Amino acid sequence: MAWFKREKKGISTLTEEKKEAPDGLWNKCPNCKKALHTADQIENKYVCQYCDYHLRIGSKEYFQVLFDDNKFTELFPNLTSGDPLNFTDSKPYTERLVESMTKTGLKDAIRAAHGKIEGEDLVVACMDFSFIGGSMGSVVGEKIARSIDYSMKHKIPFLMISKSGGARMMEAAFSLMQMAKTSAKLALLSQAKIPYISLLTDPTTGGVTASYAMLGDINIAEPGALIGFAGPRVIKETIKKDLPKGFQTAEFVLEHGFLDFIVDRRMMKAKLAAFLKMMKN
Repeated sequence: MAWFKREKKGISTLTEEKKEAPDGLWNKCPNCKKALHTADQIENKYVCQYCDYHLRIGSKEYFQVLFDDNKFTELFPNLTSGDPLNFTDSKPYTERLVESMTKTGLKDAIRAAHGKIEGEDLVVACMDFSFIGGSMGSVVGEKIARSIDYSMKHKIPFLMISKSGGARMMEAAFSLMQMAKTSAKLALLSQAKIPYISLLTDPTTGGVTASYAMLGDINIAEPGALIGFAGPRVIKETIKKDLPKGFQTAEFVLEHGFLDFIVDRRMMKAKLAAFLKMMKN
């Protein structure tokens, strides 16, 4: 009872003496629910060391994983979306953009950069799901188009890392136009005989899957990534049938011929470098 009443000295701790772990120091694996330390996550390329689950990461982490010594030159960093439709749902689109920029520190749902992977030059465009669900708006399409132009000008292979919920509804037809725009640019890249690698990560859905994500010279994915056009729930409600086990996972898509191979993130850099050297020679 003495402990419950805090009568003994040395048991209670003054507020100013309490020590708390800094925010972001620990994370929890969504799959096995085990605690993951930030240092361990970085060392293990943001893959759970217990169950090999690939955690969702953004462009900052992908650049860190892929580029030699995390050195790169960011391309077209200041492009931002307009509001051509004066769109408003629960809040104006302009307000939603400002909120997303403040929250994520990003200008839009994609970043592009030029760097080296094991000494090989590569242009990388990487989507960020944290910015309005990685939705494909006019800035996403424009950055991809400009990155392809940069690749053609400098004769450098192009890597597209897709992570998206699909087209951005707040830009309506302007968003859908990006599907044709990026596909046309990739056709020019192909004519120039410059390699295009498409990396599909969790999730890659909607208009992104229906355009540039599936047009690579090689299409690769991370283990367990959700890849599809419409979501499983929508498809199930439409066809009124139960879906196969593992439907729309990277493994299911690979089995049905829509991917070339699946690569563990910890092996990604070495695999990409090997492919670039093979194409170069």
